[in-house]
Amino acid sequence: MPTTPTAPETGPEPTDTRPTSTSTRDQVPPSAGAAAGEGLPGVPTPAAELARVAAGRAAEALAGPAPVRLDDVVPAPEQVFPDPAGDFTLGADAALRVSPAGRDVAEQLATWLRPATGFPLPVADAPVGEDGPLTLTLSPSAPGGAAAPGARATDDGSGGSVGDGLGDEGYRLDVAATGVRITAATSAGLFHGAQTLRQLLPAAIESRTPVAARWAVSGGTIVDRPRFPYRGAMLDVARHFFAVEDVLRMVDHLARYKLNHLHLHLTDDQGWRIAVDSWPRLTEVGGATAVGGGPGGWYSGDDYRRIVAYAARRHVTVVPEIDLPGHTNAALVAYPELASGKVAPPPYTGTEVGFSYVDPDDERTYAFVADVVGEVAALTPGPWLHLGGDEAFKVPAGSYRAFVERAQRLVEATGKTVVGWHQLAPAGHVDGRVLQWWGTNGDDPETAEAVRRGARLIVSPANHAYLDMKYAPDTPIGHDWAGLIDVRRAYEWDPGTHVRGVPAEAVLGVEAPLWTESVSTRAEVEYMLFPRLPAVAELGWSPRKTHDWSRFRSRLAGHGPRWTTAGITFHNSPEIPWPVTVPPQHRPTDRPGHDRTPLG
Repeated sequence: MPTTPTAPETGPEPTDTRPTSTSTRDQVPPSAGAAAGEGLPGVPTPAAELARVAAGRAAEALAGPAPVRLDDVVPAPEQVFPDPAGDFTLGADAALRVSPAGRDVAEQLATWLRPATGFPLPVADAPVGEDGPLTLTLSPSAPGGAAAPGARATDDGSGGSVGDGLGDEGYRLDVAATGVRITAATSAGLFHGAQTLRQLLPAAIESRTPVAARWAVSGGTIVDRPRFPYRGAMLDVARHFFAVEDVLRMVDHLARYKLNHLHLHLTDDQGWRIAVDSWPRLTEVGGATAVGGGPGGWYSGDDYRRIVAYAARRHVTVVPEIDLPGHTNAALVAYPELASGKVAPPPYTGTEVGFSYVDPDDERTYAFVADVVGEVAALTPGPWLHLGGDEAFKVPAGSYRAFVERAQRLVEATGKTVVGWHQLAPAGHVDGRVLQWWGTNGDDPETAEAVRRGARLIVSPANHAYLDMKYAPDTPIGHDWAGLIDVRRAYEWDPGTHVRGVPAEAVLGVEAPLWTESVSTRAEVEYMLFPRLPAVAELGWSPRKTHDWSRFRSRLAGHGPRWTTAGITFHNSPEIPWPVTVPPQHRPTDRPGHDRTPLG
């Protein structure tokens, strides 16, 4: 169990780039009466002139820094067409106009913007052809379209040219002096466009209390859509249990950066975290432990439904994982008849792997698997069910393969698509099967052969995408068995070409797993996620041609003040040119009274 942590690192404070008192705008210029001595040293300045200067200073204070540039968004948009003459300022009387099918996204956008602005921002249906200061339009036939004749994009993209349809998750964002319009073919696209608008507002928009600021947005057009359909992160809730509110906050982090899948590692040797009505001791007994002897915990059916619904509203699909046949000690403690020796092992609170497995030669095992995957599938509206399949070192190869092939069919019978770690590759293929590749060497003939037989790939290389790896040797939590992963290493690789022999079209997407053997609090989760999660998000969303480390680190730096304002813990990476000097690094922890609620 990790030792008691010290005060958390919260990252840099927001930058104040307003002119200082030495600015020439702070000085009283001579008036027309200067020839008569007015405005000169020792000569009183007229009251009207002092009032004019005071008003100018007040306006300057409210103006704040220059608006965020359109091409500073993370992940990088596919197409950007700036219009310096089109900056928009959100006013106190602004309202959101929305086509009826997009109303839920508009309500969420208003919820994000109201606390900091203090504006009421009412949401109303938009009459056909009528725009307001903020207009969200959901149109199944929404085109990409060019921004203006002769406009030049920052990149020609790899997900389609300007003028193509926006697809299932794309959006178009137009900013003019008169207002902002977000257009998409689906509510998911509209939601991603709203997240982009959120980033284009000043960092103070993340405040939960009103801030006196000028809420300016840079003028121009963004046309955007994702490179890969699957973009996700994994949270291991089995080694250390995380409460529902912590998982909801994780959903918010994913949605902020256009990640659309949350993989929950629900079962392992140290704990079983999802209630199964037909096998109640899985949680009553198997859910009572955690790494280091912690109290454990589990999700009831209602808890899990709450997570799934919260995620769905934010266009994040939950992918549940029931790890089989290995990583099952907690299940064997609860039901020893599933063990090969039919004797209950002691509860396990360590961190070793590969020693436990359900009996692949007993029919009761398959009744158990059918019941568990059936109940979990019924609770999960998304298309995926993850079978695990890794590190079953004690199971003979033939028995392992036979178990996997039968378990895959049981998942298929629920109507879900099988996902599993790439160790499933030698087993027989079932339609739609997805392998999650976590190796450290891209030369993997078995996985490449499984792809040739029809499998698709989610790419999660442990030496680039595992967010439980340390940033540097002195990182206070995490591992280093796959190497140290700083932000640059998390960013500089290509999911489409990483596994040799696997064509880009077979890559479904990218996922960043966070295992929690050494991670036990919400703040520690955030410390390991940020600032690396946005790097992986950009690899999954942005066209390959936009990937540039120098530009990315510069864009990412502007998010430090956002995270600080939002109360998000993050690692002060020395690679990133944060706007101001940050406090010394400390191990992250939850402070008494520290806000643990979802971000919304």
